[in-house]
Amino acid sequence: MKKKIALLDCTLRDGAYINGSRFGTSAIKGIIKKLQEARTDIIEVGWLKDAAHEEGSTYYHLPQDAAPYMVDRQDGIEYVAMIDWDRYDVDNLPPCDGKSVNAVRVVFPHGKHREGIAVAERVREKGYRIFLQAANTLAYSEADLKDLAQCINACRPVAISVVDTFGAMFEEDLARIVRTLDEALNPAIAMGFHSHNNQQLSFALTMHFVELLAESERSAIVDASLCGMGRGAGNATTELVASYLDRKQNGNYDMDAILDAIDTYMEPFREAYTWGYSTPYFVAGMYQCHVNNIAYLQRNHRTNARDMRNIIASLSQAERRKYDYDLLERRYLENQSRLVDDEAAVRALRQEFAGRTVLLVAPGRSVIDKRERVHAFIKKEQPVVIGVNAICDGYAYDYLFFVNSARCDYAKNAHGKTFAETKKILLSSIKTEGAEGELILNFNRAIKRGWPHFDNAVISALRLLNSIGAKKVAIAGFDGFRHAYNESYADPSLPTLNPDNRWDELNVEISAIFEDVLSSTRGSMEISFVTESLFDIDGRRAM
Repeated sequence: MKKKIALLDCTLRDGAYINGSRFGTSAIKGIIKKLQEARTDIIEVGWLKDAAHEEGSTYYHLPQDAAPYMVDRQDGIEYVAMIDWDRYDVDNLPPCDGKSVNAVRVVFPHGKHREGIAVAERVREKGYRIFLQAANTLAYSEADLKDLAQCINACRPVAISVVDTFGAMFEEDLARIVRTLDEALNPAIAMGFHSHNNQQLSFALTMHFVELLAESERSAIVDASLCGMGRGAGNATTELVASYLDRKQNGNYDMDAILDAIDTYMEPFREAYTWGYSTPYFVAGMYQCHVNNIAYLQRNHRTNARDMRNIIASLSQAERRKYDYDLLERRYLENQSRLVDDEAAVRALRQEFAGRTVLLVAPGRSVIDKRERVHAFIKKEQPVVIGVNAICDGYAYDYLFFVNSARCDYAKNAHGKTFAETKKILLSSIKTEGAEGELILNFNRAIKRGWPHFDNAVISALRLLNSIGAKKVAIAGFDGFRHAYNESYADPSLPTLNPDNRWDELNVEISAIFEDVLSSTRGSMEISFVTESLFDIDGRRAM
Protein backbone atom coordinates (compact mmCIF):
# COMPACT_ATOMS: atom_id res chain seq x y z
CA MET A 1 0.00 0.00 0.00
CA LYS A 2 1.36 3.44 -0.90
CA LYS A 3 2.11 5.59 2.14
CA LYS A 4 -0.60 8.19 2.70
CA ILE A 5 -2.24 10.21 5.44
CA ALA A 6 -6.00 10.20 4.88
CA LEU A 7 -8.59 12.49 6.44
CA LEU A 8 -11.87 10.84 7.45
CA ASP A 9 -14.77 13.16 8.24
CA CYS A 10 -17.28 11.63 10.66
CA THR A 11 -19.65 14.61 11.10
CA LEU A 12 -22.74 12.79 9.85
CA ARG A 13 -22.03 9.72 11.98
CA ASP A 14 -20.62 11.03 15.28
CA GLY A 15 -22.70 14.19 15.05
CA ALA A 16 -25.80 11.98 15.06
CA TYR A 17 -25.33 11.57 18.82
CA ILE A 18 -26.02 15.29 19.18
CA ASN A 19 -29.14 15.74 17.05
CA GLY A 20 -30.49 12.20 17.02
CA SER A 21 -29.25 11.86 13.40
CA ARG A 22 -31.78 14.44 12.19
CA PHE A 23 -29.54 16.64 10.09
CA GLY A 24 -32.21 17.18 7.44
CA THR A 25 -32.04 16.26 3.77
CA SER A 26 -30.50 19.51 2.54
CA ALA A 27 -27.79 19.50 5.23
CA ILE A 28 -26.83 15.86 4.59
CA LYS A 29 -26.57 16.50 0.86
CA GLY A 30 -24.76 19.78 1.37
CA ILE A 31 -22.23 18.47 3.87
CA ILE A 32 -21.36 15.50 1.64
CA LYS A 33 -21.04 17.76 -1.39
CA LYS A 34 -18.79 20.26 0.40
CA LEU A 35 -16.61 17.48 1.81
CA GLN A 36 -16.27 16.15 -1.74
CA GLU A 37 -15.27 19.60 -2.96
CA ALA A 38 -12.74 19.75 -0.14
CA ARG A 39 -11.18 16.50 -1.45
CA THR A 40 -11.82 14.69 1.84
CA ASP A 41 -10.40 11.19 1.49
CA ILE A 42 -13.08 9.29 3.41
CA ILE A 43 -16.61 10.49 4.20
CA GLU A 44 -18.55 8.65 6.87
CA VAL A 45 -22.16 9.20 5.86
CA GLY A 46 -23.80 7.79 9.01
CA TRP A 47 -24.83 4.57 10.74
CA LEU A 48 -26.41 1.35 9.56
CA LYS A 49 -29.22 0.49 11.97
CA ASP A 50 -31.85 -2.25 12.29
CA ALA A 51 -34.71 0.17 11.61
CA ALA A 52 -36.34 1.71 8.58
CA HIS A 53 -34.63 4.85 7.28
CA GLU A 54 -36.43 8.16 7.82
CA GLU A 55 -35.78 10.91 5.31
CA GLY A 56 -33.38 13.52 6.64
CA SER A 57 -31.71 11.09 9.05
CA THR A 58 -28.19 9.64 8.91
CA TYR A 59 -29.44 6.34 10.32
CA TYR A 60 -29.81 4.02 7.33
CA HIS A 61 -31.24 0.54 7.20
CA LEU A 62 -29.49 -0.32 3.94
CA PRO A 63 -26.58 1.37 2.12
CA GLN A 64 -28.97 2.25 -0.71
CA ASP A 65 -30.79 4.57 1.73
CA ALA A 66 -27.75 6.84 1.66
CA ALA A 67 -27.55 7.02 -2.14
CA PRO A 68 -30.05 9.92 -2.61
CA TYR A 69 -27.88 12.16 -0.43
CA MET A 70 -24.76 11.60 -2.57
CA VAL A 71 -25.58 14.16 -5.21
CA ASP A 72 -22.24 14.01 -7.01
CA ARG A 73 -20.67 10.75 -5.82
CA GLN A 74 -16.99 10.57 -6.75
CA ASP A 75 -14.97 7.44 -7.42
CA GLY A 76 -11.84 8.81 -5.77
CA ILE A 77 -13.51 9.14 -2.37
CA GLU A 78 -14.28 6.34 0.07
CA TYR A 79 -17.84 6.42 1.46
CA VAL A 80 -18.32 4.49 4.68
CA ALA A 81 -21.05 3.74 7.21
CA MET A 82 -20.54 2.40 10.70
CA ILE A 83 -22.14 -0.56 12.45
CA ASP A 84 -21.95 -1.67 16.05
CA TRP A 85 -20.66 -5.25 16.05
CA ASP A 86 -23.77 -6.54 17.87
CA ARG A 87 -26.46 -4.03 16.86
CA TYR A 88 -26.90 -4.62 13.15
CA ASP A 89 -28.13 -7.77 11.45
CA VAL A 90 -25.61 -8.32 8.66
CA ASP A 91 -28.05 -10.78 7.04
CA ASN A 92 -30.01 -7.68 5.97
CA LEU A 93 -27.00 -6.14 4.26
CA PRO A 94 -27.29 -6.43 0.45
CA PRO A 95 -24.26 -6.97 -1.79
CA CYS A 96 -22.23 -3.82 -2.47
CA ASP A 97 -23.38 -2.21 -5.71
CA GLY A 98 -20.83 0.63 -5.74
CA LYS A 99 -23.54 3.27 -5.95
CA SER A 100 -23.62 4.43 -2.32
CA VAL A 101 -21.56 3.15 0.61
CA ASN A 102 -18.62 1.06 -0.53
CA ALA A 103 -17.08 0.42 2.90
CA VAL A 104 -18.27 -0.40 6.42
CA ARG A 105 -16.60 0.44 9.73
CA VAL A 106 -17.22 -2.13 12.45
CA VAL A 107 -16.80 -0.90 16.02
CA PHE A 108 -16.36 -3.30 18.91
CA PRO A 109 -15.59 -2.88 22.64
CA HIS A 110 -12.55 -4.03 24.55
CA GLY A 111 -12.66 -7.80 24.94
CA LYS A 112 -14.83 -8.36 21.86
CA HIS A 113 -12.35 -7.99 18.99
CA ARG A 114 -12.77 -11.59 17.81
CA GLU A 115 -16.53 -11.16 17.64
CA GLY A 116 -16.18 -7.80 15.90
CA ILE A 117 -13.76 -9.22 13.33
CA ALA A 118 -16.12 -12.12 12.65
CA VAL A 119 -18.88 -9.60 11.84
CA ALA A 120 -16.49 -7.68 9.59
CA GLU A 121 -15.66 -10.87 7.68
CA ARG A 122 -19.34 -11.37 6.91
CA VAL A 123 -19.57 -7.77 5.70
CA ARG A 124 -16.60 -8.29 3.39
CA GLU A 125 -18.23 -11.37 1.88
CA LYS A 126 -20.88 -8.99 0.53
CA GLY A 127 -18.29 -6.96 -1.35
CA TYR A 128 -17.61 -4.09 1.05
CA ARG A 129 -14.21 -2.88 2.13
CA ILE A 130 -13.92 -3.18 5.89
CA PHE A 131 -12.48 -0.89 8.53
CA LEU A 132 -12.26 -1.80 12.22
CA GLN A 133 -12.63 0.42 15.31
CA ALA A 134 -11.20 -0.83 18.61
CA ALA A 135 -13.27 1.17 21.08
CA ASN A 136 -11.57 2.11 24.36
CA THR A 137 -8.15 1.11 23.08
CA LEU A 138 -6.65 2.59 26.25
CA ALA A 139 -7.98 -0.43 28.15
CA TYR A 140 -5.82 -2.83 26.08
CA SER A 141 -2.71 -4.21 27.78
CA GLU A 142 0.42 -4.98 25.78
CA ALA A 143 -0.70 -8.60 25.51
CA ASP A 144 -4.18 -7.48 24.43
CA LEU A 145 -2.73 -5.27 21.70
CA LYS A 146 -0.55 -8.07 20.35
CA ASP A 147 -3.48 -10.45 20.32
CA LEU A 148 -5.59 -7.80 18.57
CA ALA A 149 -2.86 -7.32 15.96
CA GLN A 150 -2.57 -11.05 15.35
CA CYS A 151 -6.32 -11.35 14.76
CA ILE A 152 -6.33 -8.30 12.48
CA ASN A 153 -3.42 -9.66 10.44
CA ALA A 154 -5.48 -12.78 9.79
CA CYS A 155 -8.47 -10.65 8.75
CA ARG A 156 -6.57 -8.09 6.60
CA PRO A 157 -9.01 -5.13 6.82
CA VAL A 158 -8.25 -1.82 5.14
CA ALA A 159 -7.50 -0.29 8.53
CA ILE A 160 -7.75 -0.63 12.29
CA SER A 161 -8.39 2.54 14.29
CA VAL A 162 -7.19 3.37 17.76
CA VAL A 163 -10.11 4.96 19.64
CA ASP A 164 -9.80 7.26 22.65
CA THR A 165 -13.38 6.52 23.65
CA PHE A 166 -13.33 8.41 26.95
CA GLY A 167 -11.00 11.20 25.90
CA ALA A 168 -8.59 9.97 28.58
CA MET A 169 -5.33 9.51 26.66
CA PHE A 170 -2.12 11.44 27.08
CA GLU A 171 0.73 11.42 24.55
CA GLU A 172 2.55 8.54 26.25
CA ASP A 173 -0.62 6.40 26.18
CA LEU A 174 -1.07 6.95 22.46
CA ALA A 175 2.63 6.31 21.83
CA ARG A 176 2.51 2.98 23.68
CA ILE A 177 -0.50 1.78 21.70
CA VAL A 178 0.68 2.98 18.29
CA ARG A 179 4.20 1.60 18.64
CA THR A 180 2.96 -1.79 19.82
CA LEU A 181 0.46 -2.08 16.97
CA ASP A 182 2.87 -0.71 14.38
CA GLU A 183 5.42 -3.37 15.27
CA ALA A 184 2.88 -6.21 15.21
CA LEU A 185 0.57 -5.30 12.31
CA ASN A 186 1.02 -6.23 8.68
CA PRO A 187 2.46 -3.07 7.01
CA ALA A 188 -0.28 -3.12 4.38
CA ILE A 189 -2.96 -2.48 7.02
CA ALA A 190 -3.52 1.22 7.68
CA MET A 191 -3.83 2.55 11.22
CA GLY A 192 -6.38 5.17 12.18
CA PHE A 193 -7.02 7.40 15.18
CA HIS A 194 -10.35 8.61 16.54
CA SER A 195 -10.10 11.06 19.43
CA HIS A 196 -12.43 12.77 21.91
CA ASN A 197 -11.79 16.19 23.36
CA ASN A 198 -12.51 15.64 27.07
CA GLN A 199 -9.10 16.95 28.09
CA GLN A 200 -8.69 19.52 25.27
CA LEU A 201 -6.11 17.20 23.69
CA SER A 202 -7.98 15.89 20.67
CA PHE A 203 -6.19 17.96 18.03
CA ALA A 204 -2.81 17.67 19.77
CA LEU A 205 -3.10 13.89 19.97
CA THR A 206 -4.16 13.72 16.32
CA MET A 207 -1.00 15.57 15.30
CA HIS A 208 1.06 13.35 17.61
CA PHE A 209 -0.47 10.25 16.00
CA VAL A 210 0.64 11.41 12.57
CA GLU A 211 4.13 12.14 13.88
CA LEU A 212 4.36 8.71 15.56
CA LEU A 213 3.87 7.06 12.17
CA ALA A 214 6.25 9.44 10.36
CA GLU A 215 9.03 6.87 10.16
CA SER A 216 6.70 3.96 9.39
CA GLU A 217 5.69 2.78 5.94
CA ARG A 218 2.16 2.35 7.25
CA SER A 219 -0.66 4.56 5.96
CA ALA A 220 -2.50 6.66 8.53
CA ILE A 221 -6.13 7.73 8.81
CA VAL A 222 -7.22 10.56 11.11
CA ASP A 223 -10.84 11.09 12.10
CA ALA A 224 -12.34 14.56 12.50
CA SER A 225 -15.71 16.28 12.29
CA LEU A 226 -16.84 19.74 11.28
CA CYS A 227 -16.68 22.00 14.34
CA GLY A 228 -15.76 18.88 16.32
CA MET A 229 -19.43 17.81 16.34
CA GLY A 230 -19.74 14.58 18.29
CA ARG A 231 -20.98 13.02 21.47
CA GLY A 232 -20.00 14.68 24.74
CA ALA A 233 -16.76 16.62 24.40
CA GLY A 234 -16.74 16.06 20.63
CA ASN A 235 -13.87 15.21 18.29
CA ALA A 236 -10.90 16.76 16.59
CA THR A 237 -12.21 19.39 14.19
CA THR A 238 -12.03 18.81 10.46
CA GLU A 239 -11.02 22.41 9.84
CA LEU A 240 -8.01 22.22 12.19
CA VAL A 241 -6.89 18.79 11.05
CA ALA A 242 -7.21 19.64 7.35
CA SER A 243 -5.24 22.87 7.87
CA TYR A 244 -2.52 20.97 9.74
CA LEU A 245 -2.28 18.32 7.02
CA ASP A 246 -2.10 21.02 4.33
CA ARG A 247 0.59 23.04 6.09
CA LYS A 248 2.71 20.30 7.67
CA GLN A 249 2.03 17.02 5.84
CA ASN A 250 1.71 17.98 2.16
CA GLY A 251 -2.06 17.76 2.22
CA ASN A 252 -4.24 19.10 -0.55
CA TYR A 253 -7.58 19.98 1.03
CA ASP A 254 -9.77 22.87 -0.08
CA MET A 255 -10.19 24.95 3.08
CA ASP A 256 -12.74 27.24 1.43
CA ALA A 257 -15.07 24.29 0.86
CA ILE A 258 -14.66 23.18 4.48
CA LEU A 259 -15.37 26.69 5.77
CA ASP A 260 -18.37 26.97 3.44
CA ALA A 261 -19.73 23.72 4.91
CA ILE A 262 -19.41 25.21 8.40
CA ASP A 263 -20.98 28.56 7.49
CA THR A 264 -23.85 27.05 5.51
CA TYR A 265 -24.71 23.88 7.40
CA MET A 266 -23.09 23.78 10.84
CA GLU A 267 -24.09 27.14 12.31
CA PRO A 268 -27.75 26.13 12.83
CA PHE A 269 -26.62 23.03 14.75
CA ARG A 270 -24.27 25.08 16.90
CA GLU A 271 -27.15 27.40 17.77
CA ALA A 272 -29.53 24.54 18.61
CA TYR A 273 -27.22 22.03 20.31
CA THR A 274 -24.29 21.94 22.69
CA TRP A 275 -21.15 19.82 22.37
CA GLY A 276 -17.45 20.20 22.95
CA TYR A 277 -15.14 20.56 25.91
CA SER A 278 -16.77 21.24 29.28
CA THR A 279 -15.79 20.64 32.88
CA PRO A 280 -18.20 17.69 33.31
CA TYR A 281 -16.72 15.99 30.24
CA PHE A 282 -13.26 16.67 31.62
CA VAL A 283 -14.39 14.62 34.65
CA ALA A 284 -15.42 11.86 32.24
CA GLY A 285 -11.98 11.92 30.63
CA MET A 286 -10.17 12.00 33.96
CA TYR A 287 -11.93 8.81 35.12
CA GLN A 288 -12.31 7.07 31.73
CA CYS A 289 -16.05 7.30 32.20
CA HIS A 290 -18.84 6.74 29.66
CA VAL A 291 -20.35 10.10 28.73
CA ASN A 292 -23.89 8.83 29.34
CA ASN A 293 -23.13 8.86 33.07
CA ILE A 294 -22.21 12.53 32.86
CA ALA A 295 -25.28 13.35 30.78
CA TYR A 296 -27.54 11.58 33.29
CA LEU A 297 -26.18 13.55 36.25
CA GLN A 298 -26.48 16.81 34.32
CA ARG A 299 -29.94 16.13 32.96
CA ASN A 300 -31.55 14.70 36.07
CA HIS A 301 -29.78 16.48 38.91
CA ARG A 302 -27.86 19.48 37.54
CA THR A 303 -24.94 18.02 39.47
CA ASN A 304 -22.06 20.44 39.99
CA ALA A 305 -18.55 19.46 38.94
CA ARG A 306 -17.24 18.66 42.42
CA ASP A 307 -20.13 16.36 43.30
CA MET A 308 -19.95 14.80 39.84
CA ARG A 309 -16.29 13.97 40.38
CA ASN A 310 -17.04 12.39 43.77
CA ILE A 311 -19.91 10.33 42.36
CA ILE A 312 -17.90 9.06 39.38
CA ALA A 313 -14.92 8.36 41.63
CA SER A 314 -17.13 6.15 43.81
CA LEU A 315 -17.71 3.81 40.84
CA SER A 316 -15.33 1.01 39.96
CA GLN A 317 -13.43 1.29 36.67
CA ALA A 318 -15.70 -1.33 35.12
CA GLU A 319 -18.82 0.55 36.31
CA ARG A 320 -17.54 3.85 34.89
CA ARG A 321 -17.09 2.42 31.41
CA LYS A 322 -20.74 1.36 31.27
CA TYR A 323 -23.88 3.26 32.21
CA ASP A 324 -26.12 1.76 34.86
CA TYR A 325 -28.58 4.51 35.69
CA ASP A 326 -30.02 2.75 38.74
CA LEU A 327 -26.54 2.42 40.20
CA LEU A 328 -25.74 6.03 39.32
CA GLU A 329 -28.92 7.24 41.02
CA ARG A 330 -28.01 5.33 44.18
CA ARG A 331 -24.54 6.84 44.23
CA TYR A 332 -25.96 10.31 43.64
CA LEU A 333 -28.34 9.95 46.56
CA GLU A 334 -25.58 8.58 48.77
CA ASN A 335 -23.46 11.59 47.88
CA GLN A 336 -26.24 14.08 48.56
CA SER A 337 -27.87 12.42 51.57
CA ARG A 338 -24.95 12.44 53.98
CA LEU A 339 -26.59 12.13 57.39
CA VAL A 340 -25.77 14.56 60.18
CA ASP A 341 -27.13 15.05 63.68
CA ASP A 342 -29.15 18.21 63.06
CA GLU A 343 -31.51 18.16 66.05
CA ALA A 344 -29.74 21.05 67.79
CA ALA A 345 -29.90 23.14 64.61
CA VAL A 346 -33.60 22.36 64.18
CA ARG A 347 -34.36 23.36 67.79
CA ALA A 348 -32.52 26.66 67.34
CA LEU A 349 -34.46 27.51 64.17
CA ARG A 350 -37.80 26.48 65.65
CA GLN A 351 -37.19 28.80 68.56
CA GLU A 352 -36.11 31.76 66.41
CA PHE A 353 -38.90 31.38 63.84
CA ALA A 354 -41.70 30.81 66.36
CA GLY A 355 -44.53 33.31 65.83
CA ARG A 356 -42.66 35.21 63.11
CA THR A 357 -43.14 35.60 59.37
CA VAL A 358 -40.26 34.30 57.26
CA LEU A 359 -39.33 36.18 54.08
CA LEU A 360 -37.46 34.21 51.45
CA VAL A 361 -35.45 36.53 49.18
CA ALA A 362 -34.75 34.49 46.04
CA PRO A 363 -32.34 35.77 43.36
CA GLY A 364 -34.93 36.62 40.70
CA ARG A 365 -34.63 40.01 39.01
CA SER A 366 -37.76 41.34 40.73
CA VAL A 367 -35.86 41.81 44.02
CA ILE A 368 -34.05 44.65 42.24
CA ASP A 369 -36.90 45.93 40.08
CA LYS A 370 -39.35 45.84 43.05
CA ARG A 371 -36.88 46.57 45.83
CA GLU A 372 -39.03 49.36 47.36
CA ARG A 373 -42.00 47.00 47.63
CA VAL A 374 -39.88 44.33 49.31
CA HIS A 375 -38.38 46.82 51.76
CA ALA A 376 -41.84 48.14 52.59
CA PHE A 377 -42.91 44.58 53.43
CA ILE A 378 -39.84 44.08 55.63
CA LYS A 379 -40.49 47.35 57.48
CA LYS A 380 -44.12 46.44 58.10
CA GLU A 381 -43.81 42.74 58.99
CA GLN A 382 -40.34 42.61 60.59
CA PRO A 383 -39.82 39.08 59.21
CA VAL A 384 -36.89 36.73 59.49
CA VAL A 385 -35.13 37.49 56.18
CA ILE A 386 -33.46 34.52 54.47
CA GLY A 387 -31.40 34.87 51.30
CA VAL A 388 -32.02 31.83 49.10
CA ASN A 389 -29.00 30.39 47.26
CA ALA A 390 -27.62 33.87 46.59
CA ILE A 391 -26.81 37.27 48.04
CA CYS A 392 -28.47 40.26 46.38
CA ASP A 393 -27.16 43.79 46.86
CA GLY A 394 -29.33 46.10 48.93
CA TYR A 395 -30.65 43.54 51.44
CA ALA A 396 -29.81 42.77 55.05
CA TYR A 397 -30.26 39.10 55.85
CA ASP A 398 -30.79 37.22 59.08
CA TYR A 399 -29.80 33.95 57.39
CA LEU A 400 -28.46 32.67 54.10
CA PHE A 401 -29.77 29.32 52.85
CA PHE A 402 -27.78 27.30 50.30
CA VAL A 403 -28.58 24.01 48.60
CA ASN A 404 -25.79 24.17 46.02
CA SER A 405 -22.04 24.34 46.70
CA ALA A 406 -21.34 26.32 43.52
CA ARG A 407 -23.78 29.06 44.58
CA CYS A 408 -22.40 28.98 48.11
CA ASP A 409 -18.82 29.42 46.89
CA TYR A 410 -19.87 32.19 44.50
CA ALA A 411 -21.63 34.11 47.28
CA LYS A 412 -18.58 33.74 49.53
CA ASN A 413 -16.26 35.13 46.86
CA ALA A 414 -18.53 37.81 45.40
CA HIS A 415 -19.99 39.11 48.67
CA GLY A 416 -17.34 38.21 51.23
CA LYS A 417 -18.32 40.67 53.97
CA THR A 418 -22.05 39.86 53.90
CA PHE A 419 -21.33 36.16 53.65
CA ALA A 420 -18.97 36.20 56.62
CA GLU A 421 -21.26 38.28 58.84
CA THR A 422 -24.52 36.41 58.15
CA LYS A 423 -25.61 33.14 59.77
CA LYS A 424 -25.97 30.35 57.26
CA ILE A 425 -28.30 27.36 56.87
CA LEU A 426 -26.54 24.69 54.79
CA LEU A 427 -27.73 21.30 53.67
CA SER A 428 -25.60 18.23 54.29
CA SER A 429 -25.11 17.89 50.54
CA ILE A 430 -22.73 20.88 50.82
CA LYS A 431 -20.91 19.98 54.03
CA THR A 432 -21.43 17.82 57.10
CA GLU A 433 -19.62 19.83 59.76
CA GLY A 434 -20.54 23.43 60.38
CA ALA A 435 -18.16 26.25 61.22
CA GLU A 436 -19.12 29.10 63.53
CA GLY A 437 -22.36 30.69 62.39
CA GLU A 438 -23.37 27.69 60.24
CA LEU A 439 -26.31 25.39 60.86
CA ILE A 440 -26.11 22.09 58.98
CA LEU A 441 -29.40 20.33 58.24
CA ASN A 442 -29.99 16.97 56.59
CA PHE A 443 -30.51 17.19 52.85
CA ASN A 444 -33.52 14.90 53.10
CA ARG A 445 -35.40 17.42 55.26
CA ALA A 446 -35.55 19.81 52.33
CA ILE A 447 -36.25 17.64 49.30
CA LYS A 448 -38.89 15.37 47.86
CA ARG A 449 -37.88 13.28 44.87
CA GLY A 450 -40.01 12.62 41.83
CA TRP A 451 -38.96 15.44 39.48
CA PRO A 452 -35.68 16.00 37.64
CA HIS A 453 -35.17 19.37 39.37
CA PHE A 454 -36.54 18.40 42.78
CA ASP A 455 -33.79 20.40 44.52
CA ASN A 456 -34.92 23.86 43.37
CA ALA A 457 -33.67 26.22 46.09
CA VAL A 458 -36.97 27.99 46.88
CA ILE A 459 -38.88 24.72 46.89
CA SER A 460 -36.24 23.20 49.18
CA ALA A 461 -36.47 26.20 51.52
CA LEU A 462 -40.26 25.86 51.72
CA ARG A 463 -40.06 22.15 52.50
CA LEU A 464 -37.41 22.78 55.14
CA LEU A 465 -39.40 25.59 56.77
CA ASN A 466 -42.49 23.41 56.89
CA SER A 467 -40.49 20.59 58.51
CA ILE A 468 -39.33 22.86 61.34
CA GLY A 469 -42.74 24.35 62.01
CA ALA A 470 -42.75 27.76 60.27
CA LYS A 471 -46.32 29.04 59.97
CA LYS A 472 -46.14 32.03 57.66
CA VAL A 473 -43.77 32.41 54.69
CA ALA A 474 -43.58 35.20 52.11
CA ILE A 475 -41.48 35.00 48.94
CA ALA A 476 -39.75 37.66 46.85
CA GLY A 477 -37.72 37.00 43.70
CA PHE A 478 -39.26 33.63 42.82
CA ASP A 479 -40.02 35.01 39.37
CA GLY A 480 -39.72 32.08 37.00
CA PHE A 481 -37.15 31.73 34.24
CA ARG A 482 -36.95 33.91 31.16
CA HIS A 483 -35.40 32.68 27.93
CA ALA A 484 -32.19 34.66 28.43
CA TYR A 485 -30.38 33.47 31.54
CA ASN A 486 -28.99 36.91 32.45
CA GLU A 487 -32.52 38.39 32.33
CA SER A 488 -33.81 35.98 34.97
CA TYR A 489 -31.52 36.91 37.84
CA ALA A 490 -30.74 39.98 39.91
CA ASP A 491 -27.09 39.05 39.47
CA PRO A 492 -26.53 37.95 35.83
CA SER A 493 -23.17 36.40 36.80
CA LEU A 494 -24.69 33.75 39.07
CA PRO A 495 -23.47 30.25 38.13
CA THR A 496 -26.08 28.59 35.90
CA LEU A 497 -27.85 25.60 37.37
CA ASN A 498 -29.70 24.66 34.20
CA PRO A 499 -27.27 23.60 31.47
CA ASP A 500 -29.98 22.56 29.01
CA ASN A 501 -31.46 26.05 28.57
CA ARG A 502 -34.97 24.57 28.47
CA TRP A 503 -36.50 27.40 30.44
CA ASP A 504 -40.15 26.82 29.49
CA GLU A 505 -39.95 23.16 30.46
CA LEU A 506 -38.26 24.11 33.74
CA ASN A 507 -41.00 26.63 34.54
CA VAL A 508 -43.68 23.99 33.95
CA GLU A 509 -41.84 21.51 36.14
CA ILE A 510 -41.32 23.98 39.02
CA SER A 511 -44.99 24.95 38.83
CA ALA A 512 -45.91 21.29 39.35
CA ILE A 513 -43.48 20.96 42.27
CA PHE A 514 -44.79 24.16 43.83
CA GLU A 515 -48.36 22.87 43.57
CA ASP A 516 -47.19 19.78 45.45
CA VAL A 517 -45.68 22.02 48.15
CA LEU A 518 -48.95 23.95 48.47
CA SER A 519 -50.87 20.70 48.79
CA SER A 520 -48.55 19.28 51.44
CA THR A 521 -48.46 22.48 53.52
CA ARG A 522 -52.16 23.30 53.34
CA GLY A 523 -53.38 23.98 56.87
CA SER A 524 -49.87 24.04 58.34
CA MET A 525 -48.02 26.87 56.57
CA GLU A 526 -49.33 29.97 54.80
CA ILE A 527 -47.40 30.94 51.65
CA SER A 528 -47.67 34.32 49.91
CA PHE A 529 -45.77 36.42 47.34
CA VAL A 530 -44.30 39.90 47.73
CA THR A 531 -43.25 40.17 44.07
CA GLU A 532 -44.92 38.80 40.96
CA SER A 533 -44.19 35.18 40.08
CA LEU A 534 -45.06 32.80 37.27
CA PHE A 535 -45.89 30.30 39.99
CA ASP A 536 -48.42 32.51 41.80
CA ILE A 537 -51.41 31.20 39.89
CA ASP A 538 -53.83 31.82 42.79
CA GLY A 539 -52.82 35.44 43.46
CA ARG A 540 -51.25 34.78 46.87
CA ARG A 541 -50.10 38.38 47.36
CA ALA A 542 -48.63 39.33 50.74
CA MET A 543 -49.52 43.00 50.47
